[in-house]
Amino acid sequence: MASESRLLRIGDMIQRVLASQLLKEVQDPRLKLVSISGVEVSKDLAHAKIFVSYLGPDEKLLAALEALKKAGPYLRRLLAKEMDLRMVPELHFTRDETSEYGSKMSALIDKARREDEQNS
Repeated sequence: MASESRLLRIGDMIQRVLASQLLKEVQDPRLKLVSISGVEVSKDLAHAKIFVSYLGPDEKLLAALEALKKAGPYLRRLLAKEMDLRMVPELHFTRDETSEYGSKMSALIDKARREDEQNS
């Protein structure tokens, strides 16, 4: 089992390598507006959950995620070349919903402030 700090370092390294490889190596046009926003690595280093943000319309995000899943084995091989790990984690791509959650929370706070000002 890896320590928490080692998991964070490996996650950061995976994020940096994947982001640069998506720019340099992957030619799929569906992935042009994809951003790797975070990586969580399992304690046994067998799996990595890759959080993906998409800068375009939401309906194209599903196509981008599908393209990433298809490119997963290729990206994993690129990671193996770039990183010095005994075992490269299996990559699982998922939508990053933190920005949407932040926007919803901000809207709720603004609404509460307006209601508070109206009631004062």
